[in-house]
Amino acid sequence: MEASSSRGRSGSAALKRHRGVGAGPGSTAQSLNDDTLRLVFSRLDNHFDLARCSAVCSSWNRIIETAHLMRDLYRKRNPPARARSSSSGVSVKSYFEALAMDEHASSLSSGPSAVYQWNGHPMRATLCRMKRGSVFTGVGDKVLRLWSAESCKFMYEYNVPNAKTLVDFDFDENKIVGLTSSQICIWRRSEPRSIFQTGGASFNHGLCMSYADPEVVIGCEDGRVFVFDMYSRSCSSIYRLHSSPVTCLTITDDQLIVGGSTFGNVAIADQTSGQKLGVLKSAFAPLAIRSLSFSTNSHLIFAGSSAGYAHCWDIRTLRPLWEKRVSPNVIYSAHHLPGDTALLAVGGIDGVLRLICQRTGEIIRSIVVNADRPAETASRSRQHIEKKPVREVAPDAQVDNIPRRLRPQITSLSVGMKKIVTTHGENYIRIWKFLPKSS
Repeated sequence: MEASSSRGRSGSAALKRHRGVGAGPGSTAQSLNDDTLRLVFSRLDNHFDLARCSAVCSSWNRIIETAHLMRDLYRKRNPPARARSSSSGVSVKSYFEALAMDEHASSLSSGPSAVYQWNGHPMRATLCRMKRGSVFTGVGDKVLRLWSAESCKFMYEYNVPNAKTLVDFDFDENKIVGLTSSQICIWRRSEPRSIFQTGGASFNHGLCMSYADPEVVIGCEDGRVFVFDMYSRSCSSIYRLHSSPVTCLTITDDQLIVGGSTFGNVAIADQTSGQKLGVLKSAFAPLAIRSLSFSTNSHLIFAGSSAGYAHCWDIRTLRPLWEKRVSPNVIYSAHHLPGDTALLAVGGIDGVLRLICQRTGEIIRSIVVNADRPAETASRSRQHIEKKPVREVAPDAQVDNIPRRLRPQITSLSVGMKKIVTTHGENYIRIWKFLPKSS
């Protein structure tokens, strides 16, 4: 009882000291005027310290906001940003978003990196998706698996009903949506049971899908696209995008459906009007479009083709901005972090992970696993994870001279914050983690 009383007196004293009770006049932070606090805050040279101060109380946040200290610190640390920063000030949220994107692009383009690899499936995995720290992998062995992007730890498994084989999938914070050749399957993130399957007669030979709640868009072998509403559980519309198979799809924020084809064209349909708006074409011979990625910030469509070309079109003008051959063979996947307007990651049959400039298509960086240095192995709950070093591939290097074991084909990739997850048509999964250059 006495010990408890002693602890109570000690806690009370600490609380009084924190509040300034018993201290001399003018000795607390609360007694400082705005001009003095503004001077103190302006001497902080770390954005995290400044953010912590802004979270202490509303008066400190007001001083930091009205003095534009976040904006000034951002400009000081990022000189090229001065021209694009608004003179009205940068909020804490927008400041950190800009800082995060700059650090992400810098890390991917020039920072040190390492690969974390583990066996994730009984047979193989050919597709991967990464969002908000979560990674899903699958297609090949009738299961989808959820992993932590940070720790690579196994989180959950979802089985495809009726022994069907998945063709494509996507997810958000609540649902996982999977496509077989003739059905859509939906799982809640919190449970492994499929909650919705479409009838087999709705569509046939589905090849690809794109998901944006509440709709799932399915691309089929006959060139048609089916739009399903997940809440009414019915097909709401059908579009004839191509006369050849639809190979890849994406949905834009303004209700546009964009689909690539085996004939090398990319068609655009407007869900609002129900009309086909136009076709994006390549200047080269017909090349099958194998992957698509849409940038909301810059209104650009990126694509990877069967002949190793990366393409970029402006969706507002339907005109190509650049077309570059960045790989000697098929590009299976092209993706970028939402909000990033600097870099696009591409990978394909030659197994080289390439980072290219979104504005020009020029290759910024090419990397593979380095076998000259030993890998580190860690065991996490029976899951063995290898940490492998990374090797830069010179612009003039002959890729064929690099052993195939160092560059297995990249069947799919997905970009997260300073991370890229890849699958290779094998049972293992890789996460490439990038650090800031100064690390």
